[in-house]
Amino acid sequence: MKNYFMWILISATLSFILTPIMKTLSIKLNILDIPKDKRKIHKNPMPLLGGVGIYLAFIITILIMRRGSIQRDEIGILLGALVVLLGGLLDDIVDLKPYKKLLFQIISAAIVIYFGVVIKKVTNPFIFYKDTYISIKLFSIPLTIVWIVGVTNAINLMDGLDGLASGISLIACITMFFISILSGRESASLFTAVLSGAIIGFIPFNFNPADIFLGDNGAQVLGFLLASISIQGTIKSAAAFSIVVPILALGLPIYDTIFAMIRRKINGKPIYQADKGHIHHRLLAIGLTQRQVVTIMYIMSAILGAISIFAMEISTISSYFLLLGVVVFIVILAYKSGFFKNRD
Repeated sequence: MKNYFMWILISATLSFILTPIMKTLSIKLNILDIPKDKRKIHKNPMPLLGGVGIYLAFIITILIMRRGSIQRDEIGILLGALVVLLGGLLDDIVDLKPYKKLLFQIISAAIVIYFGVVIKKVTNPFIFYKDTYISIKLFSIPLTIVWIVGVTNAINLMDGLDGLASGISLIACITMFFISILSGRESASLFTAVLSGAIIGFIPFNFNPADIFLGDNGAQVLGFLLASISIQGTIKSAAAFSIVVPILALGLPIYDTIFAMIRRKINGKPIYQADKGHIHHRLLAIGLTQRQVVTIMYIMSAILGAISIFAMEISTISSYFLLLGVVVFIVILAYKSGFFKNRD
């Protein structure tokens, strides 16, 4: 465990040093988030290269740590993250069309699949079925792509307040770190430890009032890494929590994204059209401050993380019932709170 803390410290230190450099570079290159519409919470132009600093801290620490012994699946994750970072950067600079962003994300997912990070079987929820797992065969690659692209966009959509996406990602990352430790996944443990450090070094500059934003580049990199590492460390694991745990650990951004898609569909809007109906918008609408909203959402994410760790200790069927119970509770709460109503 001491080694993990050392790598967290190295990654956090690098990120803490690189972030101000990225802020200066972002201003010089005019890569800024200029508030142009009513959805924007901030009032002044903000630097957008936060994700570059996180990625550099992450990959430098990994390369130092591995010292030439990097594994094939790890190479795939690093390369895929680079592609999604570049796609996010282009979006921050020239505002890509949704289908072009999706193309970068699919290419990134295809890269990790090529390097062996793929969902091959899912935990069997049927107690009358003798096998512990169900091989998904032809659905393996499509399911992996949907998972990676879905989580990537979920974190990106969560990036609406200072420190929100970075903090939620950190909580999910710490949750996955403990899950990987408990399930004996050394590579995923190292990756989540290093990524946690990179986020920790960035958050002081991103928490309200923020000096720099993640940008699309940063939010997408965090989402991509969390999705890929979860496959590396939990979904492809031979344990009973292989499906339930990552869905719970990444629950808040996943549920928020699904609710957004349902809300837009119900109200006849394109699912990719932005609105002000996300959880953080609704909490702001009742009069809470940015810091209060972010704190509440940190707590919600931490609770889901704790539930996901608990899911490891119970039977397969119990873990599925637990997930079902959480989903039903959240859907009812969302419906009662008006999350499916039109919020332009």
